[in-house]
Amino acid sequence: MHTLTPEKIDQIRATDLDTAARVLQAGGVILYPTDTIWGIGCDATRAEAIERVYAIKRRRPDKPFLLLADSVEMIRQYVGYVHPRIETLLAYHQRPLTIIYEGARNLPENLVAPDGSIGIRIPQDDFCRELVRRLGKPVVSTSANVSGAPFPAHFGEVSSEVIEQMDYVVRYRQWDTEPAEPSVVARVAADGELIFLRH
Repeated sequence: MHTLTPEKIDQIRATDLDTAARVLQAGGVILYPTDTIWGIGCDATRAEAIERVYAIKRRRPDKPFLLLADSVEMIRQYVGYVHPRIETLLAYHQRPLTIIYEGARNLPENLVAPDGSIGIRIPQDDFCRELVRRLGKPVVSTSANVSGAPFPAHFGEVSSEVIEQMDYVVRYRQWDTEPAEPSVVARVAADGELIFLRH
């Protein structure tokens, strides 16, 4: 992969965006690089696709997935309230930050936590944001591993068991071997203060 030219990388990226967006629109499941680790994704408004992701990960349905959105405007369509301090924080936070919001709405029941909350991140990554933009809806993002197994720090660590169950595997950034970490996770208190759940 070291012979990849910038032009070839751009071509791979463009093809992946076109194909991955089409697969998501059709209710499919993809493997893709996020702004953190490699993730399994689907259209966050399709209950059947979400069920498939639970099955692939062998994950309990009371442990919901987080979503990627492309803007605060999109987040507002799926949660009851976005505190103004959160908007400021999202604009300036250096590390990928997932916020747990209360009052999830317009989402399938099998995606929402038992307490009605949902975790959403605006990715600090052009590929992810463009993919969400093309779908026009949030994309599910969950680590590309079976529940209980270590998360993959790069594409080479994604198991063949996971890869074989995908409708599409993105090629873009498969060559990156820089180890990645999951995002910071925080919940918003009533006064707008952040309570960090994962640093």
